Amino acid sequence: MNSDSDLQIAGDILEVPHLLQAPREHPATVAEFVGLARFIAADRSQWEHLVRYDATSRWYHRLRTGPGYEVWLLSWVPGQGSGPHDHGRSSGVLTVLDGTLTERTDRGTRALRAGAQRVFAPGYVHEVDNDTLEPAVSLHVYYPGLTQMPMHAAPHCEALSEPGALTA
Repeated sequence: MNSDSDLQIAGDILEVPHLLQAPREHPATVAEFVGLARFIAADRSQWEHLVRYDATSRWYHRLRTGPGYEVWLLSWVPGQGSGPHDHGRSSGVLTVLDGTLTERTDRGTRALRAGAQRVFAPGYVHEVDNDTLEPAVSLHVYYPGLTQMPMHAAPHCEALSEPGALTA
């Protein structure tokens, strides 16, 4: 089964800004969760003063919760990464607030600069790393709230470092 089939049919919602909706008090659709992430990202006063950097592990802070969802703020110092994982039964929106993160999947590697967003469904396996020399900050919206983050063996993403790997 091709997990990209919905995107092939409907297209990438992040590439169609007029379809994105303003955030509601209680988001319920992918577009509304993307809108919520963009709303929070645009208002630095909601999150900037909370950010901390930890040289020993990724720092994270639950920024807000709502009916069935959570919003998390994470910081990444150079060299920190998530390891290959999925988000259990949760869907999510990843938004880079500051810096640059690298996302690796079995389909390729993508540099995510400030303002970049990724939307994913349950079972989406990826690895996120700060491969730069500057710290990075990201915002994560999970629906339903994140209850598990199964780790995957490193070989899942090994193909990404081979010559000819997809980069975007």
